[in-house]
Order: sequence, then structure tokens, then C-alpha cells
Amino acid sequence: MDTPALVQEIAKLRHQKEAIILAHNYQNDEVQDLADVVGDSLALSQTAAKSEAKVIVFCGVHFMAESAAILSPEKTVLLPAENAGCPMADMADASEVLKWRERYPKAAVVAYINTSAAVKAVSDYCCTSANAVKLVKSIPESEIIFLPDQNLGSFVARQVPEKNIHLWPGYCLTHHQVNPEEVKIIKELHPDAIILTHPECRPEVTALADFIGSTSQIVKFVKSSSSQKFIIGTEMGIIHGLQKENPGKTFYLLSKGLVCPNMKQTTVAKVLKSLQTMKPVIQVPPEIRIKAEQALNRMLEFA
Repeated sequence: MDTPALVQEIAKLRHQKEAIILAHNYQNDEVQDLADVVGDSLALSQTAAKSEAKVIVFCGVHFMAESAAILSPEKTVLLPAENAGCPMADMADASEVLKWRERYPKAAVVAYINTSAAVKAVSDYCCTSANAVKLVKSIPESEIIFLPDQNLGSFVARQVPEKNIHLWPGYCLTHHQVNPEEVKIIKELHPDAIILTHPECRPEVTALADFIGSTSQIVKFVKSSSSQKFIIGTEMGIIHGLQKENPGKTFYLLSKGLVCPNMKQTTVAKVLKSLQTMKPVIQVPPEIRIKAEQALNRMLEFA
């Protein structure tokens, strides 16, 4: 079947099975185009929690589908790309988090949503890149363990200097590899373009940016900006949506390396197969889900 035929079949099954298709901004273009909602982790978490659909087809990576399953235990959550994981999420495990809690007994644990359900279950709060600064600034604790992304944690620490933040030594393989030289080179090629970077990039990279923000914040910035040219310092998938919403503006990818292979595992064919077979189903054990839900709900309070 060609792509139009696959999409047509997906539309039938989506209606029959009362399903909603959620896609992250970093997904392949054709997957974004068939989704009901395209957004960042926070937007998709909120949609999963509020949706009346019986089936959630999550076009993303494993921790995202887990979060949907935590917030909506009564729904069936499907992850079309069964092996789509997140190397950064794998850099933190629950047993090691508990050791850090012993090391810093007065600290609250703030877990980036890019973590496993087991890690969320031993954390006090979750956050996304969109609300991390607001959450850390607002919570009563003055000492924080921030995990697993040291770059996002460093960004938060610079915005909230009044708090003592212990940084977990993790990072996003895709964002972390961008270096300052790449920024300088592309800026020379396009001197009239504004540089937008994600806080998962290293501090020496974000220091050269005109704007630092999550995927949703980058989308909002571009839409409201009078500028016509932008250098995008986050995963390449976001450019598809930016071009659709801003047809008169021009976008350049900061680095050729800004491609997440896990995000690209989802295909239209896999979405169809997941609806046909109702597999793979993502489930979280009740004893983990209940604790992880508390941390996620605290996050949603700061949306």
C-alpha cells in the first residue's frame, strides 16, 4: 500500500476504535501529518490526560507512551515503534536515584519527563523543558536533584540561582553533540537569521543563541517574530511544522547531526499495524504507576 492508502485505512480504524493519534514534533513529516495532535512532551501529556479516546496511539518514544499510560490507566496506549527508546532516559535508573536521595537527604528530586516510569516513581516532581524553570522556581524546596539532563539542569540553575541544584551527569545524544563552532559557521553563512536552541544543548552552544526554549516555545517564538530567517538548534522534525505554520519564513538546521534515530523509527505503516493488531501495548505496573502519577500531576500544575 502507498502512503495515501495507508493513511485512509488509519482514518477508518481510528474512528472504529475511538483512537487518538499523538505525535511528537520530532517525528517523521508524514507521521506528523496524520496525527490528531502534534506537540512537545508537555502538550502531549496534557492531551493524553484529558482525552476521552479509548485508545492512545503514541508516535514518540517509550517514556512518552509510559507517561500516557500512567496518566490514563483506563485507556489502551499503543507505541507503534516498539523499540524506540531514549538513551538519555536510560542514563538514570531508580536504584541510583535512591542513592542520590541518601546523599542529599534534604533535596527534592525533579525528574525531566525524559525518564522511565520507575525513575518518576522515586521522584518528587516531573518537568518538561517548557516548564522546568517555572517548576523549580515555584516549589518550596531550596535544594534540588535535577535529572537526567545536565544541560537542561544547568540552564535551570542559571535561571534560578537562589536554589542549590545537583546535576545528574546525563545528556541527550542528539543535542549534546552540537558544538559552538557549528553555530559560528552557520551564523556566518546566514548572518541575518535568528538562532534558536533547545536547552538540551550544551551551555557553550546556548550561550551563542538569540533564544533558548523548548520545542513549543520555539514554535511560539517563530510565529510571533517579525524576523524572516531562523537557525533551528533542535531536532530536525520540528522544521516540518514550522514551515507549514509559517510559509513565508525560512529555516536552517543548525547542525546536520540534529536527528534523533529513535524518533524516526515510527512510520505510517507501523501506525496502521498498531491499530490493526492493537499492539504493542504499553503498561505500567500499579505499584510504580501510582507513585509516578503523583510526580506527573505535580508537573501538570505548573503547565
